[in-house]
Amino acid sequence: MGTDLQELLRSLRVWDPAVTELPPLDPATAPGDPLDLFTRWFAEVVAAGQREPHTMSLATADAEGLPDARIVMLHGADADGWAFATHADSGKGRQLAARPYAALVFYWPVLGRQVRLRGPVSVAPAEEARADLHARSAGALAAALTGRQSAELVSTDELARASEAAWERAGREPDAPVPSWTLYRLRPDEAEFFQGDARRRHVRLTYRRTEVADGADTADGDWHTRLLWP
Repeated sequence: MGTDLQELLRSLRVWDPAVTELPPLDPATAPGDPLDLFTRWFAEVVAAGQREPHTMSLATADAEGLPDARIVMLHGADADGWAFATHADSGKGRQLAARPYAALVFYWPVLGRQVRLRGPVSVAPAEEARADLHARSAGALAAALTGRQSAELVSTDELARASEAAWERAGREPDAPVPSWTLYRLRPDEAEFFQGDARRRHVRLTYRRTEVADGADTADGDWHTRLLWP
């Protein structure tokens, strides 16, 4: 089995020219704010046919400081931060309550791009979380109403019954409240934009917030950029 896996791995290609384009990134022409570059890149990967470009890895730390990661969906990005949502009593919700700092990673292979963000995470007002949830699909509401995310599941039959009841309520009550549903915003202290290159001369452009005189990062500071070796 291990040999089969190794053979399969060796058969795979990264950034196959048949399906991937690697556009150049000129750091000298990059915008001064990472949100502007993210918005431009996001539109470009959507236009290039990237599937599910709004999915991202969310990394948090547990009570012992050990890393944890999973895929979540981007709900928006603006001057207040990159937004995502989950139940406050889920595994990641509890981790964020204890350690409100996280990292996000986007991977868009259609253009050989990654975006990495790190920074503090805040909880949006409850009314914003409600509006965000009820602007989404009936399926999203049904999933939220099913609840108990990350709790132990006794059987798949138990899940089926809870899900059926949630779907029925979502159809009957499209504005049903879900008190545990929480909208979070990660406001990055640093952001990295990785543009792949066919000759492995990848461009890694990083943004960091400027620091105030006492050495603490200022929440509203300007950004400065630098390049990293690939």
